[in-house]
Amino acid sequence: MVLKIRLARFGKRNAPYYNIVVAQARTARNSKPLEVLGTYDPIPKPAPLGQGKPFKDIQLDTARAKYWLGVGAQPSDPARRLLAMIGLLEPRFNVTKMQQAELNAAGSLKEASGVVALEE
Repeated sequence: MVLKIRLARFGKRNAPYYNIVVAQARTARNSKPLEVLGTYDPIPKPAPLGQGKPFKDIQLDTARAKYWLGVGAQPSDPARRLLAMIGLLEPRFNVTKMQQAELNAAGSLKEASGVVALEE
């Protein structure tokens, strides 16, 4: 039985609201899930007292999410992004790591070209 942590869409047209659910991988998006882990409202809410940036509301039972990840449930890409924002998973694309890899690759190319120049 392959399990997925994914988003089930609710709400009205142009006003989405998602439940973060654990379901079998082969079931439909809005079919009955095994467990509802939390909710996600992608429409930004104004900051309290009008100060600061607007925020998107994410409510999640982290203990149950950790359990399902430990059992082997695979998160979908949007669910992975939400779990990474909360801190339960490593972000798939970390900007600093990508920049670090580019710098290392550029440095190794310079070293390799320098070695070739010394050998000639």
